[in-house]
Amino acid sequence: MNRSDISFHSDRSLPFNPDDIKLWIREVIDLENRKTGIISYTFVDDEELLRINKDFLNHDFYTDIITFDEVVDTTINGEIFISLDRIKENSLESGSYQNEFLRVVVHGVLHLIGYDDHSSSEKLLMREKEDNYIELFHVKH
Repeated sequence: MNRSDISFHSDRSLPFNPDDIKLWIREVIDLENRKTGIISYTFVDDEELLRINKDFLNHDFYTDIITFDEVVDTTINGEIFISLDRIKENSLESGSYQNEFLRVVVHGVLHLIGYDDHSSSEKLLMREKEDNYIELFHVKH
């Protein structure tokens, strides 16, 4: 059975229609020659993401996203936790809460697809991918 589902969990409102975001995520995965599996996004505050970071990764610092990879072959599955507080804070520098939201959402998917951001060249490629896919969202939605 080929299962595919993208879900969003948040007690705060999101800046875009979830159906538009889900369609966009599927487009990104298709363009990367992968299949959409089961992806769960949970939007939390800084303190909840810090707790997850400590409990599961033994990291004691704030972050904007934590991605748990459950990919099977070319099917993209995973759990993605995102701090809406960090997005808001980071958007003060970038200038756009909406674009920062999209950047973090697609960043998680790109990690599941196999992109990393440890080295400077990996960070550059990740940023290029993010920018291209944010542009795609704005063109299509």
